[in-house]
Amino acid sequence: MKKLRIGIIDIVSRGPTRALYARVMNPNLASIMPQAIAVWCRAEGHDVTFVCYTGFEDLLKELPAEADLVFIGGFTEAAHTAYALSNLFRSRGAITAMGGPHARCYPDDALRYFDYVLGFTDRETLRDVLRDCSRHRPVGMHMAAGQQPKTLPGVRERWPFIEPTLRKAPFLKIVPMLGSLGCPYTCSFCIDAVVPYQPVDGDGIQEDLRFLLTKFRRPMVAWHDPNFGVRFNDSMDTIERAVPAGRIDFLAESSLSLLSEPHLQRLKRNGFQALLPGIESWFDLGNKSKTGALQGMDKVRQVAEHVNLILRHIPYVQANFVLGLDTDEGAEPFELTKRFLDLAPGAFPGYSLLTAFGRAAALNLDYQRAHRVLPFPFHFLNNNQAMNVRPRNYSWRGFYDHVIDLTGYSFSSKAVFRRFRATRGLTSRGMNLVRAVSTEGFGRLAYYRDVRRRLDNDRQFAPYFEQETTELPQFYRDLVRKDLGPLWEWLPEGALEHDPNAYARAERSGQALGVLR
Repeated sequence: MKKLRIGIIDIVSRGPTRALYARVMNPNLASIMPQAIAVWCRAEGHDVTFVCYTGFEDLLKELPAEADLVFIGGFTEAAHTAYALSNLFRSRGAITAMGGPHARCYPDDALRYFDYVLGFTDRETLRDVLRDCSRHRPVGMHMAAGQQPKTLPGVRERWPFIEPTLRKAPFLKIVPMLGSLGCPYTCSFCIDAVVPYQPVDGDGIQEDLRFLLTKFRRPMVAWHDPNFGVRFNDSMDTIERAVPAGRIDFLAESSLSLLSEPHLQRLKRNGFQALLPGIESWFDLGNKSKTGALQGMDKVRQVAEHVNLILRHIPYVQANFVLGLDTDEGAEPFELTKRFLDLAPGAFPGYSLLTAFGRAAALNLDYQRAHRVLPFPFHFLNNNQAMNVRPRNYSWRGFYDHVIDLTGYSFSSKAVFRRFRATRGLTSRGMNLVRAVSTEGFGRLAYYRDVRRRLDNDRQFAPYFEQETTELPQFYRDLVRKDLGPLWEWLPEGALEHDPNAYARAERSGQALGVLR
């Protein structure tokens, strides 16, 4: 096989930024799979240049001027950045490949701009790409393994790509790890719900944790599992065999159903500093929040009590909600969330607007068949800048009124102060404060207010939101141009448009996306 010059780009930020929260956290949001691809490419004998783009680098200077093959990974909100980069590298003669969540959710669209679009990628799938390494244009080749990889390179193997990324982090330096792949829950809106649960080899995890103890006095690890601790005792046994109690700080996303008090006590003993449980809805998903058939205020009281229990053991808790679900109606879901914040003031609220990410979930077929999906450019599909599903039980104006009211309540001076007082530890308090005054709090509230004003005053807005036209309001086009910076000039013609119903059309016509090995 010819020795290739390979570039690998992990897109954390979709464009240049100077936000305070981004400065602190973006280097800590690196993905594991681009690092794994880098390890495998080097193992195959190729030259590899790896860049994690956090929004503070000059990409045009950091990227290799000459490359035979460029892999780009990113979420859907970074798709236009990825498309522009692919166009740029293709102009220099490179072959380009895209992987990551966007490639899984919108493969039909990505095939227009890449030579390869990768679904699940194991080492053999990668070898197929490296062996072929040829142009596939105007429509690229879709390739995927039958399932998630059985094994992935560990921290020691990925360290040459982890270390330079962490050097960009000014304070917190968080190492990404996996204890499992897939998820046992069946949340209808989640991309991981259709992926079978699969634990990662415990011996490899122990080796990685021991390795980190040689690199940091007190390492910090973020578990990237969709739900950490599904096999709780196995996970904790693995950690305890490798790490003396309290030597490593851990962060994890988990579900309330797993966080009983004995489990919380064990997590505390082993250095867990932050947990991100998904509450999602006051009227659905009771199995995930361990509330069974409870709904409404009864569920609020039980969940708030549970979150306060967590906060007695774990310093930092982010409670995640999805706004605009079909089970929601009227002011009640938003008012209930306010009551939750009153009852559990130490929890940081993470709000996501309901978003249908292409092929990510079977539920998206229902939205598309009902013609409820709007063609918002990918750039805004980050769970907060656009809700691309027309709400079932709200007008757009009414929905944004509720979202603005809830967001304002959540990040009022009173709420911020109460959260500060109810949170233990300087780091946790500081993180909550930075998030509140940066893009996640004040910035998001200002954005929602701007959208709401435009629904009344911008003649392009209401017809687009009501699906009377597909003409994108200039407001959004200008934002993409601003966010992409110099990469705007490389965005391919037509890239701001996509077919929001591509999944349903393919299913209806019986034309399943071809998968090659």
